[in-house]
Amino acid sequence: MKILITGERGQLGNELRRCLETMGAEIGPIPDVYSDAEVDYVDYHTLDISDADAVNAWYTEHGPYDLTINCAAITNVDGCEQDEAAALHVNAIGAENMARAAQACDGKIVCLSTDYVFPGVSSVPLVEDDPIAPISAYGRTKWEGEVLTSAACDKSFIVRTAWLYGYVGKNFVKTMLHLARENGKISVVNDQLGNPTSANDLAYEILKIAATSNYGTYHCTNNGTCSWFDFACAIVDAAGIDCEKEGLSSAEYKERFPQSADRPAYSSLENAHLAATIGDEMRPWQEALATYMQRLPELDD
Repeated sequence: MKILITGERGQLGNELRRCLETMGAEIGPIPDVYSDAEVDYVDYHTLDISDADAVNAWYTEHGPYDLTINCAAITNVDGCEQDEAAALHVNAIGAENMARAAQACDGKIVCLSTDYVFPGVSSVPLVEDDPIAPISAYGRTKWEGEVLTSAACDKSFIVRTAWLYGYVGKNFVKTMLHLARENGKISVVNDQLGNPTSANDLAYEILKIAATSNYGTYHCTNNGTCSWFDFACAIVDAAGIDCEKEGLSSAEYKERFPQSADRPAYSSLENAHLAATIGDEMRPWQEALATYMQRLPELDD
């Protein structure tokens, strides 16, 4: 098997590499089909996915690939709001370029997407076919990437995830730990609900999904719903940091940071398609976070 993974420097790209090199994840072993896989890892310095000619040239020189996992994206939610055209170029057009290249060599593609494709008006966890109505530039561009990927490649998996954190790179967990230690206080939104998700758990499920022919859209998050404030409190408590914890409403946060993008009030996902196909092995978010906090001192970059 020959695999191409974009976004190698990102949180998910790093965890996919870890899983493929060790043939295992924190949940358990990955499928044996990957045991002899030849894997190419690229980032934007190596391959600009928004450049169709560059993508085609890469596949011609290095392919064909049996599987492409496209983790490359502009994920800065506030940054996307300031320059939606740039986000669209990567998150949508780039995704389409990768899907077309995968289709040309009769390969599979996994396209990563987000809970932000939903408007946030639900009060129960969202399944894959619930109505789409993104309220931010990030959500809009990722949704367009989903549509273009599905249209361009017959063997496509769309995997929506949320609130991702990994061992390598910046994330919410590391930010909370830094603020708690440096300032003795954290101030976090308490009325936006979703699913914290371990990048290691996500990598495991992606590799299981991609070993099948069950194409379509999947939700893949750790199980359980909480607010960003709940998540932040669990992080600093697990680290044993004694600090002040301030919960803010979305309106109060917007007053302090008026340039920030709107976020869904409720974007908790249900892993319905996962459960109906290969089985939902994603851990409760509290369990995944506990493992992460134990391993972070060893694996943090």
